[in-house]
Amino acid sequence: MPLQPLTLITICCFSFAFSVDVRSRVDCSPDPHSLNEQKCKSRGCVWEFPQVDAPKETPPCYFPSTTGYVKTKDLGNGVLVLEKQNGPLNPFGADISPLKLKTHYIGSTFELSIGNDDRYIPPLNLPKEQPNDNSDPLDFQETSGTNGTFTFQMIRRSTGRIIWDTSIGGLLFADQYIQIATLLPSTNIFGFGEHVHKTLKHDMTRYTTWPMFATGFPPDSGSQLSTHPLYGVHPFYLCIEPDGKTHGVLLLNSNAQEVTLGPAPHLVYRTIGGQLDFVFFAGPTPEAAIQGYLSYIGKPFLPAYWALGYQLSRWGYQGVDEMKTVIRRNQAAGIPLDVAVADIDYMSTYEDFTEGEKWSTFPEYAQELHSQNVNLILIFDPAIEVDYDTFQRAINQNVSFVEWPRFDQVPTKIQDQYPLAKNTKMMLGNVWPERNVAFPDFLDPTNKTELWWIDEFRRFHDMLPYDGIWIDMNEPENFQTGTLKGNNSNGKTLQCIVDGIDGKFDNPPYETKAVYDGFDPFLASKTLCLNGLSIRGTNNLYNTKSLYGWSESRATAKAHQSAIKKRGAVISRSTFVSSGRYTGHWLGDNVARWEDLRTSVIGVIEFNFFGIPYVGSDICGFTGVTWEELCLRWHQMGAFHSFSRDHNMHYMPAQDPAVWPSVTKAAKIALTFRYRYLPYLYSLHYRASTIGSTVVRPLFFEFSSDSETFSIDRQFLWGKALMIAPALDPGIDSVHAYFPDDLWYSLQDETYGKIIPPGYNDVPAKNDTLTPVFARGGYILPRQTPSTTTKESRNNPFELLVTVGQNSISEGELYYDDGVTQFDSIDQNPHFSFNFTYSYSRTAASLNARWSTSISNYTLPTLDIIDIVGYDYTPDFNSFYLNGKRININIQTSSYSPFTRRLFISTKNLIDMNAESTTLAWSHKAV
Repeated sequence: MPLQPLTLITICCFSFAFSVDVRSRVDCSPDPHSLNEQKCKSRGCVWEFPQVDAPKETPPCYFPSTTGYVKTKDLGNGVLVLEKQNGPLNPFGADISPLKLKTHYIGSTFELSIGNDDRYIPPLNLPKEQPNDNSDPLDFQETSGTNGTFTFQMIRRSTGRIIWDTSIGGLLFADQYIQIATLLPSTNIFGFGEHVHKTLKHDMTRYTTWPMFATGFPPDSGSQLSTHPLYGVHPFYLCIEPDGKTHGVLLLNSNAQEVTLGPAPHLVYRTIGGQLDFVFFAGPTPEAAIQGYLSYIGKPFLPAYWALGYQLSRWGYQGVDEMKTVIRRNQAAGIPLDVAVADIDYMSTYEDFTEGEKWSTFPEYAQELHSQNVNLILIFDPAIEVDYDTFQRAINQNVSFVEWPRFDQVPTKIQDQYPLAKNTKMMLGNVWPERNVAFPDFLDPTNKTELWWIDEFRRFHDMLPYDGIWIDMNEPENFQTGTLKGNNSNGKTLQCIVDGIDGKFDNPPYETKAVYDGFDPFLASKTLCLNGLSIRGTNNLYNTKSLYGWSESRATAKAHQSAIKKRGAVISRSTFVSSGRYTGHWLGDNVARWEDLRTSVIGVIEFNFFGIPYVGSDICGFTGVTWEELCLRWHQMGAFHSFSRDHNMHYMPAQDPAVWPSVTKAAKIALTFRYRYLPYLYSLHYRASTIGSTVVRPLFFEFSSDSETFSIDRQFLWGKALMIAPALDPGIDSVHAYFPDDLWYSLQDETYGKIIPPGYNDVPAKNDTLTPVFARGGYILPRQTPSTTTKESRNNPFELLVTVGQNSISEGELYYDDGVTQFDSIDQNPHFSFNFTYSYSRTAASLNARWSTSISNYTLPTLDIIDIVGYDYTPDFNSFYLNGKRININIQTSSYSPFTRRLFISTKNLIDMNAESTTLAWSHKAV
C-alpha cells in the first residue's frame, strides 16, 4: 500500500502540522492566484515548500487529512448522512452540510453518490444494464480517518485489494466547488479525456492536472505536455491492479471539472457544480471493465457497412467540379473508396441546409456517386443564422434556443437587427455564417427542437440525397466572446457578465485548470456565456454546456434515421459519456506532423475505452502542409482505424493519396488489406454494439499479466486476433515491436505465415509494403475478396484465415447483414451470425461453420478460400469431404508449403454459407 499521510495533531491549545509525504498531497491552492503562504494558512492548510528532488508540480500548500465530513446518521438502504466537521475552509465557498451518501449495486457495478436531492444531475437517461459477469464484485467499507473524519474504501472481494481509499482526506462540498481525493492501488492508470496524451499510461511520477470541459481547442501534440481540454468530456479511467486485475471508475458530472493525478499514487477530483456520482466497474479483466461500463452508459451504434470504407474529404473545394476531379483521380488510381465528404464549402454563405452557387449540380453528382457505389457525407453546424427559412420554420414551430436569463441582459443592438429574433431572449453569436446565429437547445424536453431538426434534415435530403452526417462546432463554439461588467445590453458582440450575482456562472470562484493552464482567459472563451439557459429555459449552460454535442448527436442520429431510412453514420466533434450510442468521432483539427500521427494511435484507443469505437484521425493531418513520407505512413496506419478519412484544411495543397505515386501505392496496399478484412472489422463492431467490446484495443487488454504491455502505445489490436505495429517515425524501414507471449504470424507478403518470437523484434516496415500486421494463433478471421468499394466487395466470395494456436482448436465468428437496414433491436435485425471452429489431430483436420443465429432474408456469397498458417502436416487433397460427401479441391489454385507451413485451399463455390451447418474434413500426415 502507498504511504499514509501524517497530519495535524492537537495538544492542548496548539496545532502542529506534520509533513505529508510529498507524493501524497492534496492541493489546497489549485488556483495559482492564491499561491502564497499567508493565503494558504488562512485556509487552514499546511504550507511546506517542496525540496528540489520532490515530484514535479508538488503543491506547496496542501490540505491535512482531517479535511472532510463526519458521519452522523445511517438511514439504512445504503444511505448515510454526513456533516461538515471543523477543519480547513473550503477555499471557494461555504461547505454544504448535511450531505447524503448513497450506495447501490447493479450486479457487480457499484454506484456511489454524495450530494443532496436539489443538486444538478446530467439528464442522460442511461440504460444502466447489469453486466454479464458478476463473479468478482467490489465491496464498500466505511472507515474512520484522523479526528473521526468519515472515509471509505472500495475493496475487491476476491483478493481484498483496496482500489479506493479516501483516508488521504480532502472531501469538500460547496455550491461551486466540490472535491474528493483517494489513494489508488497502482500507477497503472489509463483514460480521462478528451486531451492529447503523449503516452497511453499516465505518468504518475509527477502531479498532473487534467481539466475536462468541452472546448473548441484543437489538439496540441507538438508540446511536451498539453493538458488543455479538447472537444469532449470523458471522466472515466481504468486501473490495472498489481496482480493484473482491472477495474474502471466513472465520475459522472457535466460541469467544468478536473482530476489531478499524483505519485502516492492518488487522484484528486474537483468539479464546480452538480454532485459527486461515482460508478465502479469490477472487471476483473480490462475488456470486462469496459463491457461493464458500456452496459451502464449504453453500447455504441453499429455503423453502416459502407461507413467502414475509406473516406476522402477536404475543406476548400472551390465547387462541385473540383470535388469531382479529386474523387475521380483517386478512383482512376485504383484507391479503394467508399465515401466522398463535403465540408462547409457546399453551403450558401455557410448556412445549414443550403447549397452554394458553385454547387448547383451537387444533387446530380450525389446520384452519380451512388451509381459508382460511393456514398456522400455532408457537414452541418448547430448554429443557425437568424434570417432565413430554416430559422423562420424554427420560430413557427416554437423551437427552443439557448437564451439569456432576462430581457435586460439581451444586447439589443445585435438583436434588433433581426426581425425574427427581435424581442426574444435568444443568445446570438458568430460562427461561419455571415450574420449572427442562434444555438438550438437540443435538451428541450418538449421535443419541439428535435422534431424541427429532424424535419430540416428530411427536407434537405429530399433536395440532396446524402448518406451520412458530420456535425461540427458543437461544444458549442463561438468565434467572438468577451466579458463585460455590468449590463450587457449595449455589447457589439457576445459579451458575458462577470460581476455581481449575474456573473456567478461566468466568473465562478474557481474556474478549473481549463482556464488557468490553458490559452483561454475565462470558461466562456470561444463559446456561449455560461449563464445562458438551456432545457427550455430551466437550467444554465454552466451545468449543461459539455452536453451540447451529446444532445445534438442524439437528435442528429434520429434525423439521420428519419431522412435516409437506412443505416449510415453520424460523426461528431464534441462528445460526452454515452455519445457512442449515437455517433462516432474524429480526433479533431490535428496538425500534419509526426507527433500528431503518434498521438492519434493513443486517441483512438482511448475513445474505444469511452465507448466510441467508430473513431479515427484526419489522415495526413488537417492543419499545415503535409509531405509525402508523412502522408504515406499516415495512410498505412489510418487504414486500421474504424473511421478512416483523409481530410485537410482550406488553402493547403491537396493531400489525397493520388497526389504522390508512392502514397498511391502504399494506400492501395493498406486499404486493400482493410477491405479484405472488413467482415472481421464489422463483426468486431457488432460485438461492441451487443456486449460492449472494444474494436481497437491496447495489448494489455489481452495480456494484462504482462506488465511490459502497459507501456505499449505505438501498437494496437483489432479485437483479440490482429496486431498492428505501424511505422510512426521518419526515415525508418523497420519497427521495433513487442510481441506478448503467444503465437504471432506475419501477414506481410514477404514474410507471410512466419512466426515471430515473443519479446521485442525488429520487423520490416518499408514504405512500399503492407504495414506490419500480425495474426494471433488460435483464431479464425473472416475475410472477403476485396474490390474498390464495399458494395462490390460484398458480392465477392468469403475467405477464412485460420491461425493454428498453442492447442488443436482455433475459433472465430462472423456477423453479417445487408449493412444498411435500420433496426430498433440489433438482435432482431435480419442477419447471419456464424461460429467457426477448426480442429486437427495427427491424422485429420476439420473446419466447421455453424449458424449461431440466422434471421436473414438474403443470400450470402460462397466461402471459396481457407488459408491456414502454422499447418504442420501434409494434406491429402484427394481426401476432402463436405458434410460427409466427397468433393474435389482445385489443386491448380490450392497449395501447401512445408517451408512456410501454409495450407491454402481455394475452390470456387467450396462452401455454401447459407447452409445452417457445414463441416469440411480431410486427412493429412505429419511432415
